Amino acid sequence: MRRWGTALAATALAGGALAATAGTAGAVTPTAAKAATTCETGWGSGEKTARPAGHAPLGNIRTGRHACYDRIVFDVKGATAADRVGYRVGYVNTLYQDGSGEEIPVRGGAILDIHVSAPSYDPGSGAESYPGRARKPLPGVDISGYQTFRDTRFGASFEGETQVGLGVRARLPFRVLQTDGHVVVDVAHSWNAVR
Repeated sequence: MRRWGTALAATALAGGALAATAGTAGAVTPTAAKAATTCETGWGSGEKTARPAGHAPLGNIRTGRHACYDRIVFDVKGATAADRVGYRVGYVNTLYQDGSGEEIPVRGGAILDIHVSAPSYDPGSGAESYPGRARKPLPGVDISGYQTFRDTRFGASFEGETQVGLGVRARLPFRVLQTDGHVVVDVAHSWNAVR
């Protein structure tokens, strides 16, 4: 009889320990195990270009934060997938304003010099389409709290192109994409593939 009591007690203790372990494991797993985000960063840091199909006016410049990169978007009025918007994007040591050649100070560990084939005015009427001012931060753009972006400066709108200086934390990989009426520049948070 004693053996049965001892066996039952041992079984109850073992079952309780398993239940406690299972309960603990179930409770810890969702909070303790954070899934790694795979970030594509094989974009490189060399200059990227595309030839323009025309020169539609720039309508807006906006930014956004994402899990693996910070993004700046150039909205081009009336441009479609057929209207390829030209661009030239690359790192420079110093930002010089198109036309005047004057130096524009840009904060950050590295500077992306972005040229988009969309003037800040309507080529037909000459009316302003984007209110950027030389050497000033981009109007309506707040990059505080961004992981990669440090500063934005409007360079110029010269000979059908708009120039923007983008200060970033370091010389990091970037890519340039085009969608209907948009030129998109993504700058990675790091060179690592997993975050």
